[in-house]
Parts: sequence; structure tokens; C-alpha cells
Amino acid sequence: MKQRVITGVIAAALFLPILWIGGKLFLAVVYLLATIGLTELFLMRKMRIVSISGIITYLTMWVLMLPSEILMKFDFLTGFTRLELLYIGISLLLGCMVISKNKFNFDDAGFSALSLIYVGVSFSALYVTREHGLTLLLLVLFMIWGSDTGAYQFGVKFGKHKLWPTISPKKSIEGFFGGMLLSVVVALCFYFFSDISFSLIKFILLGVMIAVVGTFGDLVQSAFKRHYRVKDSGNILPGHGGILDRFDSILYTLPILLIFNII
Repeated sequence: MKQRVITGVIAAALFLPILWIGGKLFLAVVYLLATIGLTELFLMRKMRIVSISGIITYLTMWVLMLPSEILMKFDFLTGFTRLELLYIGISLLLGCMVISKNKFNFDDAGFSALSLIYVGVSFSALYVTREHGLTLLLLVLFMIWGSDTGAYQFGVKFGKHKLWPTISPKKSIEGFFGGMLLSVVVALCFYFFSDISFSLIKFILLGVMIAVVGTFGDLVQSAFKRHYRVKDSGNILPGHGGILDRFDSILYTLPILLIFNII
């Protein structure tokens, strides 16, 4: 627990100032986090990163993550939509099956394609939300962190009934509702002390929704790890695991909030 707290404090001290500055510096950090996250998925599946298929996967993700104003500066890319660019990347991955004589197979291609979409789109949402406003992103981040903290503390003290034991044995129903409660408390703090013009009902509903969706994102990450029989997605953050372990709820929540135009 002590190691977890120390790592969390150091990570926050490094991340929050960059978040405050925003712009291209924050975009560079988002790219770094996405690259590490994709690498963690590759290592979980024990796939080669330095390979033709690996290079195609990373390049496709990096291109899809480019903000529109940067993407337009590349003349050879401006004629394509992001969906078309994704299709080109997937087509090249499928071509790797032929080149490798099926040593890189359809399952590998599907895993690579889904991984670059999941990681790339999710981390892009982090940058896009920051561009919408620092306070808005802080609202979401603090509600997610509040939900995680509440779930852990309530789970330790009151947890008796398992939430989803086949996927994450340590999570409890009591912890889930404790996390939801703290997420709503954070939402109320922003309602009273921030300049975000949401109604009180929207703040409360947003707090509830983020607790639900964020928990599901955590369970998705747990399902990855259980399937590949690993304890953590990585070890870059002592006490926390990998980048995907730390950002699991965020990666699942932000794209949904943007897709449905909730924030």
C-alpha cells in the first residue's frame, strides 16, 4: 500500500502539470502512454513488437491518433477518412498472414486491430477532452479517481458480496456503491465550486454513470489479464502495475462520454 501511495503521488506530480499546460506537450505524453499501453497488450499475448505486423499496428494507431489540424498537414493522408486509414492498416495486417505463411495468423491480426483501436481511440479521447477544457477533464478524472478510491476503501471495510468473482474476485458490491457515492460527492464539489454550466441533476447523473462505466472498464482490463494469466498489464508503475492498469477506467469512460456527446 505504501509503494502504491508513493507511486501515485509521484505520477500525479508529473502528470498534472503537463495536463495543466496541455497543447502539444500533453499530446506527446498521450502518444507515449498509448505506445506503452499497446506494448503491454502485445507483451500479454507474447507477440513480437519488432516485426512487420508490429510496425504496421503502431503506425496505424499513431496516424489515427493525430489531431485533425496535424493530420491535414500531411498531403498524402488528407484524402482519406480515419475509417479508410483504419481499413488500410487492417488490410496490411491481413496481408502479413500471407507474407508470414500464417505464422502471423487471423487471430493475431484481429488482436492487433482491436488493440490499436481500443488503445488509440481511448487515449485520443484524453487529448480531445483536454482540448474541450481543463476543468471538464479534471471533473471526469477526479470522479473516476474518487470512484476507484471509494470502491477500494468501502470494499476493504464493508465488502461481503462479490461483484463479479469470475473476472475480478476482489471487487465487491459494497465497494461498487461506495465508489459511486464518492464519485457523486466529487461531482457535487464541482457543481458548487467550478464554472462548468451543468445542472445539478446532470452532475449527479454523470457521477453515477462514470462510476458504472469506469467499473466496467476496470472489469474489461481484469478480463484481459485473466485471459492471458498475468497479474498486471505491466510493471512500469510500482504498486499499480502498468499503464493500462492505471488508466483502465479512464480509457473506457472518456470515449463513451464523447461519443454520446455527454460532455
